[in-house]
Amino acid sequence: MSSELLDVVGIGNAIVDVVTHADDSFLTRHDLAKGAMTLIDAERAEELYGLMGPGIEVSGGSAGNTMAGIASLGGRGGYIGKVRDDQLGEVFAHDLRSLGVEFTTPLAGSGAPTARCLILVTPDGQRTMNTYLGACTGLGPDDIEPGQIARARLTYMEGYLWDPPGAKEAFRKAATIAHEAGRQVSISLSDAFCVDRWRDEFRHLVEEQVDVLFANEDEVISLFQVDDFDAALQALRGRSLIAALTRSEQGSVIVRGEEVHVVDAAPIERLVDSTGAGDLYASGFLYGLTRDFDLNTCGRLGAAAAAEVIQHVGARPETPLDAIAAKIVG
Repeated sequence: MSSELLDVVGIGNAIVDVVTHADDSFLTRHDLAKGAMTLIDAERAEELYGLMGPGIEVSGGSAGNTMAGIASLGGRGGYIGKVRDDQLGEVFAHDLRSLGVEFTTPLAGSGAPTARCLILVTPDGQRTMNTYLGACTGLGPDDIEPGQIARARLTYMEGYLWDPPGAKEAFRKAATIAHEAGRQVSISLSDAFCVDRWRDEFRHLVEEQVDVLFANEDEVISLFQVDDFDAALQALRGRSLIAALTRSEQGSVIVRGEEVHVVDAAPIERLVDSTGAGDLYASGFLYGLTRDFDLNTCGRLGAAAAAEVIQHVGARPETPLDAIAAKIVG
């Protein structure tokens, strides 16, 4: 295990993304919830894969995308996630390592195959995700390497990971190690449906274990069971944690205590695919935070990274983000 310090280590569902375009009528015909992430079984995954048009297959997963963004910005990232020792698993591991992300989680030698997410992008840029979790549900506490967590300034987890019991224990273990080492802990709520399933536990995390929270408008409204964004914002005022709340084309709002920053969305030429927008916002924000930039600058870096990824198909940057960041921070 390396002794090199890390900016961020991400813990997430290690998934290969299959991305294609579809119209709204396709979603309706096949009973797909537009704009949401739906968990599916192996049989449904095979059925949808057969129905989808031509697309691209790339290593993905929310936290994996965020770590790819950290690397593109010039940061040093690590990743913890479970894949099978099959073709997709080998591809996933190679992709991350080729970006410079530290990935040492042992590949599973038996059980379910590597996970995949079937993503349908409609003409308005919205992405509808259907995810077969496969091998990534096998992530557990034994996969957390204490030295790796202690070497990272911040440990980041995606909320999607909160479904499997073993993964919950893995994150709790990682959070404890991080805090004992004087490091920070962050979570993205990932999806409003995810919040609906685990609201009480997420609320406890926000109050007791999380230093940096990421959520979009729907997710934070669901978390506090309020009627609108302003009410959710007030529920976060006065807390010691940092909350970075994204609002699509309306930009983001960042809260720490009584400090509030409103950050505009970065301009784009054309919305192509919103897949990965939140993941890459987290990349930019965390990159800035681990370099002790002020919160407004962190938000601008997040907005710039998100703007890059939504202007092409796929959830990982195509243009080096360090060049984009340099225009913001010099």
